Amino acid sequence: MGARSSLLASVVVAAALAGCGGGNDKDNQSDLPAAPENIEFSTPTFKDGGAIPAANTCDGAGKPPTIVWRALPAGAIELVLVVEDPDASDGTFTHWTAWGISASTGAGLAPEGQFPAGLKEGKNSAGKVGWTPPCPPKGDDAHHYTFSLYALDKGLTLEPGASPEAVTAVLKGALGRGTFTGTYQRAS
Repeated sequence: MGARSSLLASVVVAAALAGCGGGNDKDNQSDLPAAPENIEFSTPTFKDGGAIPAANTCDGAGKPPTIVWRALPAGAIELVLVVEDPDASDGTFTHWTAWGISASTGAGLAPEGQFPAGLKEGKNSAGKVGWTPPCPPKGDDAHHYTFSLYALDKGLTLEPGASPEAVTAVLKGALGRGTFTGTYQRAS
């Protein structure tokens, strides 16, 4: 790869990690790998495509919503959760990565309670470990927050605090995934 290509690649990566500022650039693309859409994945907190309650955002308590899943693919051993905002002005912003979720854990996570034993969290695009609640700039159009759950046929050895890129890299070859989306727009 030439110096110009390396510089361009560095600029693209830096822009993707810069944060969740304003804007609504619909060209922002997730780097999450494709996988069969074969997991029933949702939240009882809001409808797919619906508004995320303020309680789950920076304008409320900021807790992640409860999530539930069913019908994991055969052979699933570990689940990985990724939450992204593709509407951030500086590129897709990763709000949360979590793994170490055993496929035998049951059917969901209730953040208001205890996370399952073994759950590990990675860094988000703000460089902090754990969940960063939706908090688009006031005056922006509604941002879309995509929740993706991947099923893997192996346990991960990632350490807590892994980067979003490290988490994305281990998702290649996933047995399946499920996704749902919520929106949030702050009052001006």
